[in-house]
Amino acid sequence: MHTSYLKTLLLFTLTGIILFLMPSSLSADIRGYLGEDGYWCFGSGDNLKRYERIIRQAAERFKVEKALIIAVIKAESDFDCRAVSIKGAQGLMQIMPDTASYMNLKEPFNPEENIIAGTCYLRLLLERFNYSKRLALAAYHAGPETVEAYHGMPPFTETRNYVRNVLNYYDYYSRGY
Repeated sequence: MHTSYLKTLLLFTLTGIILFLMPSSLSADIRGYLGEDGYWCFGSGDNLKRYERIIRQAAERFKVEKALIIAVIKAESDFDCRAVSIKGAQGLMQIMPDTASYMNLKEPFNPEENIIAGTCYLRLLLERFNYSKRLALAAYHAGPETVEAYHGMPPFTETRNYVRNVLNYYDYYSRGY
């Protein structure tokens, strides 16, 4: 019995050390939604094919590259139209309530409305930051006032990682996925 106790103690100690030493970049903003059955659902609920028509229309209407819209959706919600972040962002493009109000978005979980509002907002940010994708994406994530306050990319690891991830997705989707 004594040996079994020591093995268990050693296992918990090693697990704790490994978790402590893991890089913080492995953390994630877990998104989820409350399903119609009353249970919480996490992860990708929908896929890109389902939204291609809406994305194409939004890209043409607002003159934003289709690959950039797809990359933002991938990074923000992983194509889950019912996603809600811990901070309260909603839908495919994870639009915050204040931004939704500003963009006149009434139904943030409606894929078409969310993509239209999110793409329009992304276009406004691209214009505001002289078509710099890096700065527009940083503003999409941290807010345009934050980017302006820092005269460029904010020093936040989360924002920098977000921009890097979206640009990596953008490169992938630009090649025709």
